[in-house]
Amino acid sequence: MSSITRRVLCNQTFNTVLNQTLKLSFLLVTVAVTSVINTHVRAQEVPPIFGDVTIGQKFAPDPITVRGMSGGEISGRQITNSRETPTGPCAGYFDEKPDHTIELKNRFEYLKLQVQSPADTTLIVKGPGGSWCNDDLNGKNPGLVGEWLPGIYNVWIGSYRKNSYIPYTLQITEVK
Repeated sequence: MSSITRRVLCNQTFNTVLNQTLKLSFLLVTVAVTSVINTHVRAQEVPPIFGDVTIGQKFAPDPITVRGMSGGEISGRQITNSRETPTGPCAGYFDEKPDHTIELKNRFEYLKLQVQSPADTTLIVKGPGGSWCNDDLNGKNPGLVGEWLPGIYNVWIGSYRKNSYIPYTLQITEVK
């Protein structure tokens, strides 16, 4: 084999190895950047557990989402001193303390609270003007819709069985 042939073969081998190394490096950088971006996006999407919320008109993001675990050992009737309100029955079992506090800085002509859960849950809200209970606004998920006065609202999410705890998310939206 001549020296020219050896140089050509060495150059081709070197270029092949260099190309493979560059491709591998590019792939590793892409995976690393994608992982960092994905982790950052996921971290931003996770709503707080048992979070309290303060909102005013035209809030963002809309909907605001918080999450928690429903249930407890106190009956809904003990919290509201009523079996039923105009928005529904005060059924289920709850913690003694509210799961969330929502402070509304302004009057809202329309505001919706909607619970999403894998099991049947119930809802109690106490605030300016009284107490409101609900069960099954949307399928087996409770919610409340309507006009809301400014002030502080205590929110309980309950379960039908005493001391049965179920994960949920609570969404608050101005969107009809």
